[in-house]
Amino acid sequence: MIYGPTFGEMRDPGRMPPGVRARALKALSDPAQALDPINLYNITWKDGENRVRHLVMPPALTGVDAPIVVLSGRFFPTGSHKVGPGYSILAELQLEGQAVPGKHTLIWPSTGNYGIGGAWVGPRMGYRSLVVLPEEMSQERFERIRQYGADVIATPGCESNVKEIYDKVHELRRNPENRVIQQFAEFANYRFHYEVTGNAALELCQELGLRPAAFVSAMGSAGTIAAGDRLKDVHPSSVTVGLEPVQCPTLYNVGFGAHRIEGIGDKHVTWIHNVKNMDYLMCIDDFDCLKGLQLVQEGTETLIEALRLSEPEARSLVNFFGVSGICNVLGAIKTARLLDLNSKQAVVTVATDSFDRYPSVLRKLTAEYGPQDRDEALRRIAIFQRPSFGYIQEGTRTLRERWHNQKYFTWVEQQGKTVEELRALGSQETWKAELAKIPDIDRRLSEARAAV
Repeated sequence: MIYGPTFGEMRDPGRMPPGVRARALKALSDPAQALDPINLYNITWKDGENRVRHLVMPPALTGVDAPIVVLSGRFFPTGSHKVGPGYSILAELQLEGQAVPGKHTLIWPSTGNYGIGGAWVGPRMGYRSLVVLPEEMSQERFERIRQYGADVIATPGCESNVKEIYDKVHELRRNPENRVIQQFAEFANYRFHYEVTGNAALELCQELGLRPAAFVSAMGSAGTIAAGDRLKDVHPSSVTVGLEPVQCPTLYNVGFGAHRIEGIGDKHVTWIHNVKNMDYLMCIDDFDCLKGLQLVQEGTETLIEALRLSEPEARSLVNFFGVSGICNVLGAIKTARLLDLNSKQAVVTVATDSFDRYPSVLRKLTAEYGPQDRDEALRRIAIFQRPSFGYIQEGTRTLRERWHNQKYFTWVEQQGKTVEELRALGSQETWKAELAKIPDIDRRLSEARAAV
């Protein structure tokens, strides 16, 4: 058995065994060691100085007083924080004896970054891994999965075609040697983001001298948005804001459709999404996300000229974001405007990954709509500074109940959950009970690691 860090160590790498963190940081900086299992100890938001990796968006670009604070997932193994839930779920299954390396093949249902994380985590912990994801995802995703030593099954459709993934996984589950590592339903995903991402956000705001007023996140597996629950526990006035694509407004109006924000908006409400603790829901146009990404990635000179950004400010945006990160920033700006927040009230969000897996997406955008010249770049600044105030819902009691009830169709009708289990999710006591398991999981993991 190979075991990695506890929740406490991922939250605070200073708690890792002596020498382990140093070895991990050395491996992180050496591409030749990218596949070394020691990188399990790089599953953290923090750098070698124990500081949260982040970017505060230039106010001249956002057009709001409130700081838009973006946690960066690009320095996790694989370049995305989705490796964290993948590791956490597998570690818990190992502790329960439900997954054994050399015996079981891991099945990772995903629309992208989680599958890439699984392709890395599984082989590092001794497992054959098989990623199931839609065939229309970016070519960089498929290349990265194979590079990490996993196999791929491509299902029909695009980002929104999760039902097709479920169908294939249901077929694969019939083999008793397969173990499905289910990001949409396993509470280890929720625990990781509450404990690790949520506390990173709290520590960062404290370091910056800011009060967290909101946590904003688009939903894929809806793990990341659990960080909002942690902020709310410490700062009860903080609000949690969920984002969906305009083109696939599942929670907003029980809608459906296809969209191009890879990693979010999958036409279902995930089991681990604590919807009754979500305060607002907003929809973001996928085209705005694509154009916004191209602006910050390729429009550096225009941003310096038009907004008088310093060169370091403008350069800090290059390579920092993927498409969903821009979606989160646009949602954060919209939140700051809606709530009329001031310069001491932070809106916290995340950049799940970075640009390295999206060059083909921008090439496609350019092929379809032409190159981004200076005039087009100037027009695109308005995407950030003048967001639409359409597609906003406040999480009233009635709406929260509707969002919760929408889980029935996927999870009870299709995936074998019971009505009693669904009703239990409606109580915050259920979620607190899941979080209360963290100390025992950490204790057992430490003991298992010491016994190897």
